[in-house]
Amino acid sequence: MITARMLATVLAVFALVGGMLTVGSGPAAAFGPCVPGDPLRPMAELLATSSADVITDPADARLSDPLTVFDAEVNATAVLELGVAVHSELVQGVHWSEQTRQLTYQAARRFELACTSNENLCWMADDLRGRHNLDSELGLAYLPSTDAQTDGFRIRVPGIDRARLQDALLADPVARDRLGGGWITADDSLVLVADLADLDVARSFVEGMGAQWDPAAVQYGDRELVTGECIRGVLF
Repeated sequence: MITARMLATVLAVFALVGGMLTVGSGPAAAFGPCVPGDPLRPMAELLATSSADVITDPADARLSDPLTVFDAEVNATAVLELGVAVHSELVQGVHWSEQTRQLTYQAARRFELACTSNENLCWMADDLRGRHNLDSELGLAYLPSTDAQTDGFRIRVPGIDRARLQDALLADPVARDRLGGGWITADDSLVLVADLADLDVARSFVEGMGAQWDPAAVQYGDRELVTGECIRGVLF
């Protein structure tokens, strides 16, 4: 698989250079399944970090890391895996640890990716996971709600800060066991990525925090919790 991916990358570089030198063609032709006529439209997202540290103190200075170098690394990794990172934002993860029975915190980034299918999304996540010795990275390849491969969703809910999320997780054992936790953006919005089967749990959890559940804000797709080598039919 590594040899095939390296070959694909080399071919993509040649295609990219050729596209730049050909009148009327663009760089998007070098990459994955871009949206026709709108090659920079996000087709997937990745929630990722470069640190395996287990942080249990919400005041820990490591949570202030802007992950600037990691941001550049993911941009480069996306290109190598024939995708394009078109946007990223800093987020803080708040998750429940079954092993220690307490909340853990994590500095991470959320990336929106163009020209990205569930296949090269898995490759990106696995590259990052292996490079930084992590247990997993999480992604969502966007699909219609009716697609046969749709097994997950993402929703972004404004008006929820970290303290509100952590209090809600501690008070709701069903939500913390099924959802695990979520991510808080710089503008205090909650990002949840979960299995489609847990949609009702997520809605009850959000409404229990006094926030509004907006069905139009739900992005469906193929949820990929990448814990090992990408195998078609297993991880994507």
